[in-house]
Amino acid sequence: MTEPLAERHFPCESCGADLRYAPGQTHLRCDHCGHEQDIPAAPEGRALALGEHDLHRALRDSLPPGAMEEVRTTRCPGCGALVEFRGADHATECPFCATPVVIGTGTNRQIKPQAVLPFALDERTARQAMVSWLGGLWFAPNGLVEYARKGRALNGLYVPYWTFDAATRSAYVGERGDHYYVTETVNVNGRSEQRQVQKTRWSGRRGWVSRVFDDVLVLASGSLPRRYTDALAPWDLGALQAYREDYLSGFTAEGYTIGLEEGWARAREVMAGVIQGDVRRDIGGDVQKVHRVDTEYSAETFKHVLLPIWMAAYKYNGKSYRFIVNGQTGRVQGERPWSAWKIGFAVLAAVALGLGLFYLKQSGAIR
Repeated sequence: MTEPLAERHFPCESCGADLRYAPGQTHLRCDHCGHEQDIPAAPEGRALALGEHDLHRALRDSLPPGAMEEVRTTRCPGCGALVEFRGADHATECPFCATPVVIGTGTNRQIKPQAVLPFALDERTARQAMVSWLGGLWFAPNGLVEYARKGRALNGLYVPYWTFDAATRSAYVGERGDHYYVTETVNVNGRSEQRQVQKTRWSGRRGWVSRVFDDVLVLASGSLPRRYTDALAPWDLGALQAYREDYLSGFTAEGYTIGLEEGWARAREVMAGVIQGDVRRDIGGDVQKVHRVDTEYSAETFKHVLLPIWMAAYKYNGKSYRFIVNGQTGRVQGERPWSAWKIGFAVLAAVALGLGLFYLKQSGAIR
């Protein structure tokens, strides 16, 4: 049986208004009167609270009832994001693409988050990082930088991720290539010259490599381009805290739309790349050929975690642009606009410089 849907509020002890999590702190803050309340420490200890779930049990949909929850969700008609609504905060616009959305009453049964990485940066610091990033882009419109600087507040979002652990043992078949050199005589402009030519001696190799993977991180959402979210790394997962709704107070959380099975497939792709490197090192030599790798997996576990980003979805000159800021480190990624005027001016300047150099060379001023 899934846990019943409950809407949590965190009332201020001083005035009764809703509290919000204060980024980088261990307390909630009241925007109305400024009162602060500490977030209680996890009573059972971090190590126990962040325990892993058995992967195969979850894939059989047989996790214990306490591992599941019902959350109120709204799917954006523009980008398909599954946005969760907890507590008193309700969005009227999709934080991922700026499409207006109507708050629905439907619920979605999902694996409960086991851990959350609390925001370390507040909205003002994240905005400064974004504006600095925009200002450093070549050929970006000046108007967008100013618009971003004076625009509306960024949205604080918790984005869903899977982390996977596994022990692997891989049998491989390949070849080791060792370079050697021979002297050959070649004809160059009618003259015979001797040169050292590289050759490769190949020999077959078979063997085993093993590795233990810990917290292979996989984005569990399709709302943001992976090339942007991947570029937000690294994340310090050592700062993960046992999941508490206190950390979500005042922020929006996205429900996962990439399920556990698909997430595990992506994690195996990441692991396969690492194993490939292990195999090549085990083969040795100067170059390697890997013909086959057969990997056995064991001790497969996972966690569902929420990671923090600040996000802005701006419409500029009729087009939408999205910018995301790592809520822990301030690293920025986004969809960059181009200034046709700046590009045209640069092209004209390059042409003028080329013509000037050509004229000077023709006149003998430069040789």
